[in-house]
Amino acid sequence: MGEYGQFCPVAKATEVLDQRWTLLVVRELLAGSNRFNDLHRGVPRMSRTLLSQRLHALVRAGLVDRHEGDGGPTYELTATGWELEPVLDALGRWGVRWMGSPGEEDLDPALLVWDMHRRVDSDAIPDGRTVVRLRFPDVLAALRDWWLVITREEVDVCESDPGFDVDVAIEAPIRTMVEVWRGDIGWDDALRGGLRLSGPEHLRRRVDAWFRLSEYASVPRAAATTRHPEPATPDRG
Repeated sequence: MGEYGQFCPVAKATEVLDQRWTLLVVRELLAGSNRFNDLHRGVPRMSRTLLSQRLHALVRAGLVDRHEGDGGPTYELTATGWELEPVLDALGRWGVRWMGSPGEEDLDPALLVWDMHRRVDSDAIPDGRTVVRLRFPDVLAALRDWWLVITREEVDVCESDPGFDVDVAIEAPIRTMVEVWRGDIGWDDALRGGLRLSGPEHLRRRVDAWFRLSEYASVPRAAATTRHPEPATPDRG
């Protein structure tokens, strides 16, 4: 961890938290992931070696506890780590308000599907097993097709066909689906702009209720003129 040589508490906190990926690992722990593989699915572009290093650093800093078990180690935030929850919430709200639309390099289907699986509304889905296939035709073939196998008890993310009949298929350009998830556009706008639903009509009509959007979807966006104000004209009078 880098040191700033300052007594300022912001500097001291930053010494622990400003390494690349660290806050995103904390984000995943706050979201409920506690096993290494699940944590990695929330940061799929992070190497597993680096994830291990960041977890060890968080343990050393007292933000995370590591517990050994029959199924392998689990990681949980300590009381100190949980105090970061409002900090990350404020940072997320600031980001969606001021950072504008994500760039093409930010449109990660693996993260999108992992986020969606965490936000399934178990009270809204039909009884029994529901299988949703997501297809993003404009991404690399290895990341194009995903399946969510949903019951009221759990939601599984599958990167290959799980072998069950698909109840509803969602096909959309990756940007369109990310914009729906972020709350930038509504489902109706997406359906007019390239999103396609396949399946029985009574399921297609309800699929938007199965997924709660990102927790930041309702955050008001700053107007473009506010984000990038024109420089003041010098008074030459």
